[in-house]
Amino acid sequence: MKIDELNKVASKIKAAIFDVDGVMTDGSMILDQDGKEYKVFNAKDGQGLVMLNKAGIKTIVITAKQSFMVQKRCELLGFTRIYQGQKNKEHALDEIIDDFELKFDEVSYMGDDLPDLGVLRKVGLPCCPKDAVPEVIKASRFISSKDGGRGAVRELCDLILKNMS
Repeated sequence: MKIDELNKVASKIKAAIFDVDGVMTDGSMILDQDGKEYKVFNAKDGQGLVMLNKAGIKTIVITAKQSFMVQKRCELLGFTRIYQGQKNKEHALDEIIDDFELKFDEVSYMGDDLPDLGVLRKVGLPCCPKDAVPEVIKASRFISSKDGGRGAVRELCDLILKNMS
């Protein structure tokens, strides 16, 4: 997508939705001897999300897994809504569209793997980290120059903020 067209699409965004593993994290999963899972989040990504919130953009997570750490991280960053345990992410997207009276072209979504394709195909600004699977890269209009958990989220936040009307 040409930069002018990308900027035009980004200027319409009212809600930024993110997957977690492979997007807000690098996809690594650390398990301790008791089976507790740990995730590592990027502080710069977090600052971008805080800035989106302050600018009035709704920030939302849709993830297939259920995690206390994701809940805490999203609460600390002031996310508008958190959807965990979503095996069909399109249902959550449809609820978001209805609840916030949005149009699909007013929504961005950043995903990295096959379960994200349904949502990516519906939103106005489908996005992915540089290290997403090939099918997701093909479905995306914005491909970050950064990997998941390594600044991809911040790059999208900056794009949206730069183009706010």
